[in-house]
Amino acid sequence: MLEKILIPQIYLPIIYILVAFFINLICKKIVRAVINAKERNLEKGSYNYKKTETFKVLLNNFIKYIISIFTLLAIVTVYGVDVSSVLAGLGLLGALLGLALQDFAKDIIAGIGIILENQYAIGDVVTIGDFTGEVIFLGLKTTRIKSWDGKVKIIANHNIDEIINYNMTNSMAIVDFGVSYESNMDQVEKVLQKLAKELTETLPDLKGEVQVLGIEKLDDSAVVYRMTAPTKSLAHYNVQRIMRKEIKTCLEKSKIKIPYPQIEVHHGK
Repeated sequence: MLEKILIPQIYLPIIYILVAFFINLICKKIVRAVINAKERNLEKGSYNYKKTETFKVLLNNFIKYIISIFTLLAIVTVYGVDVSSVLAGLGLLGALLGLALQDFAKDIIAGIGIILENQYAIGDVVTIGDFTGEVIFLGLKTTRIKSWDGKVKIIANHNIDEIINYNMTNSMAIVDFGVSYESNMDQVEKVLQKLAKELTETLPDLKGEVQVLGIEKLDDSAVVYRMTAPTKSLAHYNVQRIMRKEIKTCLEKSKIKIPYPQIEVHHGK
C-alpha cells in the first residue's frame, strides 16, 4: 500500500514537468508557424516585421508563465495540497503581498502597453533616459538595450517613461561644405546639381532624391553649401560619409577650390 502511494509522489511531478516542457515546445512551434506566415508578406527589417518578432517573444513568454503556474499547481496536488483552498486564499495572500508585487504588476502592464502602443520593437534603436542602443529583448518585466560599445542595460518596464525611437521615421543625411569666394557660383551649382543626380542613382539606402539646397551661410573664408538626402532609418551616417567623399572628388575634378584655414604672417622691417 505504501508503494502505491509513494510511486505517484515520486514520479508524477517529473511526468508533469515533462508534459509541460512538451506543451511549451508545441506552443512555441505553433506561434512560430503563425508568425512566420504573417511575416512572409512583410519586408525583413521593416518596422512591422520587427513588431511581429517582438510580439512573438512576448507571446512565448506569456505562454511559458501560464504553463509554469498550472504545472506548479498540478505538482502541489500530488502532495495533498487542496488547490481550491489555495486559490480561495489568494485573495488574502494578494492583500498581504500586494505592496511587494506592485512593481512586478506595473512592469507587466507597462510591457503590454509598450507593445500595444507600438512604442518600440526588438531591433529598434532607442534612447531611454541617458542610454542609447538597440533593443535586443522585450519581455513582460524588462527591456534590454545594447549600446554601440557592447554594454547591455536592463530596464524595468515600469521605469520607462520617456523614449526616443530612431526607427519610426526616415533619417536625413545633411552635408555642409565650403567653396572659395573666388569660385563662380553658377558653375558650382551646375556641378552640384549634376552630382546630385548621379548620387541619387548610386547611393545606398536612399528614400528619395539628393537635393542641393544652395548656399547655407557665408563663413569667414568660404561660401558654405548644403546638400541633403532622405535615407532609411539610421542609414544617414554612412550616406553622409559617401557624400563627403564624392563631393570632394567632384569639386577637385571641376577645379573648384575647397578653402581651408590659413594664417598670413607679415614680417616688418
